[in-house]
Amino acid sequence: MPARSIGSGTISFGLVSIPVKLYTAAAPKGVHFNMLHGKCGSRMKQQYVCPIDNEVVERKDMVRGYEHTKDTYVRFTEEELKTLEAERTSQLELLEFVPTTSVDLISIEKTYFLGPDKGGDRAYALLSESMERAGRMAVGKFAQRGKENLVLVRPYKKGLVLHEVFYADEVRDFGEVETGGTFEFKPIERDLADKLIEQLAQDTFEPTRFKDEYAARVLAAVDAKVAGNEVTVSEEAPKAQIIDLLEALKRSVAATTAARSADDAPESAPGGGPKKAALREDEAEKSVG
Repeated sequence: MPARSIGSGTISFGLVSIPVKLYTAAAPKGVHFNMLHGKCGSRMKQQYVCPIDNEVVERKDMVRGYEHTKDTYVRFTEEELKTLEAERTSQLELLEFVPTTSVDLISIEKTYFLGPDKGGDRAYALLSESMERAGRMAVGKFAQRGKENLVLVRPYKKGLVLHEVFYADEVRDFGEVETGGTFEFKPIERDLADKLIEQLAQDTFEPTRFKDEYAARVLAAVDAKVAGNEVTVSEEAPKAQIIDLLEALKRSVAATTAARSADDAPESAPGGGPKKAALREDEAEKSVG
């Protein structure tokens, strides 16, 4: 089944323009769990709660704030944020070509496949072949979702892939990691380490040789629980009751009137005689009847 593109754009460098389509290259699979109410088994829903007012806050009542100092925020409206977004041009501008060996993999955030769009097949193939021959990647910028992303484009299996990469200030300095002291190793220690690596060496990395053992165990446990009928069916949340407005108003008025009448009524006469207010109401009803 052919892959479905998730977007389109244009690669541009110099006077060259290549229409391309964007495809998802990889997506996490694994196993995922939902949080259920232990009492009834219903799936839980998240809510935003204000700790000051102690109330649930709806989306419409929220604003965005940037914390510029501890617990101090600068507010932005949606309109203000839109004016700060990058121009939506769908243009992938290639700025320079660098040696593939100069790119540190730690900078890569996400990966997408790039395929040629209508009319771009020849130029697409030429760019891929030329970069492969030169041993270089392209560095560029691609505006998506209002943000200008730093990207790498590299040749891949007679085509192109796009890597979204972190900006330099987003990658932490490995120098901050404590790696221990400096050591002098004996020749025998080096030889043993080299032999161990050689014993486990492979010519290429083949991801198909590996599988998610945890996911396999969880799915096997799921099958066993289903076979044993250990399944929780989440009940449908009760729908809000639709109330006739006129009827609701009548009931509210009647309830309020009855409450006021009870508050205004004088105490019963000594000896358990009826209240005067009650006698007057009875007489009024008889006269109406």
